[in-house]
Amino acid sequence: MDDGPALPDSLVLEIFLNLPHYGVLSAGLVCRQWLAVSRDEFLWRELFYSYYHIPRSVPRHPAAVSWYREFKRLFDCIPCVEVQTLKEHHDQVLHLAFSHRGHRFSSCSKDCTVKLWDTERPDGVISMVHSSSMREYNWGYTQFSQFNVDDSLLLVSGVFLGPHHSSSGEIAVFSLENYSLLSRVRNKPYDVFGCWLNETHLISGNLHWIGNMTSCSVLWLNKAFQDVESENVNVVKRLFKIQNFNASTIRTVMVAHCHRHDSPDLLLDYEAQSQARAHSQPLAHQPLLFDLGTTDSEDEEEETEECRGGIRQPGLSTANLSHLSTTGLEQVIQGRYSVDAEARQLETRWARLMGKAHTKAPDPNVLSSAPGEEEDKTYLLFTTGSLTYSPHQIGIKRIMPDQMTTSGPVLGEERSADEFFDSLDHVIDIHGHIIGMGLSPDHRYLYVNSRAWPAGCSISDPMSPPPIAEEIDLHVIDLKNLREERRSLRAHRAFTPNDECFFIFLDVSRDFVASGAEDKHGYIWDRHYNICLARLQHDDVVNSVAFSPADQELLLSASDDSTIKVWRSPHMLHIAQANMRPPRPRNLLSWLGRNKNATNSVNGKP
Repeated sequence: MDDGPALPDSLVLEIFLNLPHYGVLSAGLVCRQWLAVSRDEFLWRELFYSYYHIPRSVPRHPAAVSWYREFKRLFDCIPCVEVQTLKEHHDQVLHLAFSHRGHRFSSCSKDCTVKLWDTERPDGVISMVHSSSMREYNWGYTQFSQFNVDDSLLLVSGVFLGPHHSSSGEIAVFSLENYSLLSRVRNKPYDVFGCWLNETHLISGNLHWIGNMTSCSVLWLNKAFQDVESENVNVVKRLFKIQNFNASTIRTVMVAHCHRHDSPDLLLDYEAQSQARAHSQPLAHQPLLFDLGTTDSEDEEEETEECRGGIRQPGLSTANLSHLSTTGLEQVIQGRYSVDAEARQLETRWARLMGKAHTKAPDPNVLSSAPGEEEDKTYLLFTTGSLTYSPHQIGIKRIMPDQMTTSGPVLGEERSADEFFDSLDHVIDIHGHIIGMGLSPDHRYLYVNSRAWPAGCSISDPMSPPPIAEEIDLHVIDLKNLREERRSLRAHRAFTPNDECFFIFLDVSRDFVASGAEDKHGYIWDRHYNICLARLQHDDVVNSVAFSPADQELLLSASDDSTIKVWRSPHMLHIAQANMRPPRPRNLLSWLGRNKNATNSVNGKP
């Protein structure tokens, strides 16, 4: 063809614009001229926007070097190829957590074990290295785990089966040097889960019902090592005590260290994306922002679990408790219903009035920084609510440096003050039932799974929250300015009603965000372009997903089908295959030489 008259580049480009991406790459092998045109930036820009259905006003990723490479990144670097299925658990797998180095991960299950897995074998095969059962400590199951910052300790949260068929929670801390159990900490309700504040201290919760609809949540700071020496030093300290209204409670605590904003993992152009969405579809609901400064408090009248018969709070956000007695969620809801509406309203008004006199005044400057200064901040994030028992708000409370150790006043010293309760620093209302949360690696953005309430709905009875949508919305909250971005990701679904909702864990990597769903799939989105890139199939509900912090092209998913699936990107598989065969010449089609099933996965097809 080089010997004949050449077509003008403009005509070749016009022809290529009507070809699919694989056709362009194939045509580029014909001659030098077509090869040059096949790498044209304008061509790949058009292919990129048309193939991924992205509004053209959304800019290219700021770290991308070319449209061709950006197309290839989304097509080839998504962990969507199943390479291994781990079947060592014997019941529903509820949660997965990687170590910070990425060399190990842990898994929790309804079989009441926590298992540790090695990801650094030379052959790339993941294998189990340790398993601990919590049955001997009267646990019902393990539900959550988290490595501390230096990967020396593992926090494991679970459901503790108490007297009268009641269920509270407990947190266990294991040494990863010899897998010994170092301490056990009470945690109530159990869907507080617990979390690490730093290398040596963790946060747990406790709940005290004051009335039929009013309670207070106490968040405790605990030292991980509670050995014999604890007789002479404090190992626990009250961090916050917060009033709850309308049968709501604090759940799902996590800590965000905002000093990591100095080196963000991803610079997201939210403004451009929101403008693009405004032209393509109507805006979703506008999030409601509240400052609860002096409105959440209540006079302290602690009541023990025994006095309440071990009843746990309504609206549990964890895996279903079908094997437990009905004295839990159903009994709470029935008990609240037994009080007429007028009595409930009277109790709420009384609680709010009394709370104003017994709540510490909020500091208006606690969340702000002086102009030109970016002060390191640590936030405690949690789900809560003010209108109904279902969690529909994100509560934010700043943790000051002097609160990050158990050293200080002995237990109970604060009770001599008239101000018993702490005010919240900020609240973001999601307008729906929150069923999952996850932080970006740089702690800049909080991603929230929720099932929306109908637009314009009102709540007259706290025990009858609005019906929730089957579609799960994935909201994005910027923790630098403490507001929800006007965007949400949607593709996954859930079907259980309000009183049966359970937690679906999500995870965030540098470029991607992933979540489980009740439709037997996990999902992966690109954080910058706001598009769904892959569906990961299981045989039952997908409860948790986890990216490797060492390589975001490795993803795990856990399911009610009792398995953990390992997913790697086509790019990683190509590298592994190349290392197993003699070198061969590279060409433009090398990255398309994958099987049809992998291509369908990237396109979001079953």
